[in-house]
Amino acid sequence: MPYISNSEQDIKQMMETIGVSSFNELIANIPGRLLFEGDLKIPKALSELEVDALVNEIAAKNKQGICFLGGGSYDHYVPAVVDAITGRSEFYTSYTPYQPEVSQGNLQTIYEFQSMICALTGMEVTNASMYEGGSALAEAALLACGHTRRNKILLAATLNPRYRSILETYVRFNDLELVTVPEEGLTISPERLASLIDDETAAVIMQQPNFFGHLENMKTIGELLSGKKPLFIACYDPISLGIITPPGEYNADIAVAEGQVLGNRMNFGGPYIGLFSAKQELVRKIPGRIAGIAQDTKGQRGFVLTLQTREQHIRREKATSNICTNSGLLAVAAAVYMSLIGRQGLVDIAELCLQKSHYLAAKLTEIPGIRLAGKQPFFKEFTLQFDGPVAPVLEKMNSNNIFAGIDLAKYGMEDRLLVAVTEKRTRKELDLYAEIMQSTLIG
Repeated sequence: MPYISNSEQDIKQMMETIGVSSFNELIANIPGRLLFEGDLKIPKALSELEVDALVNEIAAKNKQGICFLGGGSYDHYVPAVVDAITGRSEFYTSYTPYQPEVSQGNLQTIYEFQSMICALTGMEVTNASMYEGGSALAEAALLACGHTRRNKILLAATLNPRYRSILETYVRFNDLELVTVPEEGLTISPERLASLIDDETAAVIMQQPNFFGHLENMKTIGELLSGKKPLFIACYDPISLGIITPPGEYNADIAVAEGQVLGNRMNFGGPYIGLFSAKQELVRKIPGRIAGIAQDTKGQRGFVLTLQTREQHIRREKATSNICTNSGLLAVAAAVYMSLIGRQGLVDIAELCLQKSHYLAAKLTEIPGIRLAGKQPFFKEFTLQFDGPVAPVLEKMNSNNIFAGIDLAKYGMEDRLLVAVTEKRTRKELDLYAEIMQSTLIG
């Protein structure tokens, strides 16, 4: 009798139970045109030792380089203690805290995370995090339309194009209109914005610093929208709030951000964590959940989910959103990071980003054929304009193991390069960047 493994026996028993004699009979109702008939070319099974060797071989092909990439994901330093704490099993393996009585540690961490984001932004309420910055922004736009009962959204042309793409996907089947506010010198004119606001405008979306790295006139825009019905949605960089005005101080109704910069690595593009804060009056309309403090019958402190507005929590059609996670582990990392660096630490990191980015920009603009594409102040990211296409320049920089920035050709700007400088970049690296750039352009 041929040997039959336990898994094969289980499959045979399952098929007998459901009344089919073969796998093909099981899927007989699937049209033939949808079935794959070729060879899957699955490699043979490997031992653990062989898999380990194969993974190391593949990993060795990764290119190591000095990173000046940005555009929403940044190479900030992550202190070792962040990994030490988030790697503990009670955090690393935990899931959504549906049962507060067995999730006190997680709920307290989420509560502290919310409190720190409120302190950071100057906003009144923060939820228990979102998927990432782009979907957080889209959720904010939907909230604004539902709250104001209007269907037009004004968004700055200087908004991150990826965020715009996510927003377009969200509103596509919601009968909502997106209107772009044109940029002037890579920033938005408050006067031009004001001329586009009408009785159908539900929200105005601005990014600070904007996609090109420049600072917008958020104070003037906040004053412009004060007392009016459109909601002011601000998309911010958390690190920048160490030295620039937070959303709560320029009258933003909703503040969203990509929280990757708070103790999380670039991770090849994800997973990330979306930050979502708002004014108190919007608390029952924000997506996701809020962790809060309660007392039991003995007067003891306990942490609970105070607002759970999604459809899975019996809200059904009354749900404010269908978002189904809170990127919990990344929120823990953000909480650990913020508690570790403190207020002054954030100021120090922001100032390093500011100083180093301006140092590099000054050296690069001394090279013939390179100039800043805009004149407005910038924080840690800036846009360069070249006399010709950027692609050949990037190829030479990459060959020297420098990831020099983002080619904006995909956005119709083939002569522009977006460069990000974080606190991790050393003076030696900045000088090397400028040296290779100069030799690339003028030999």
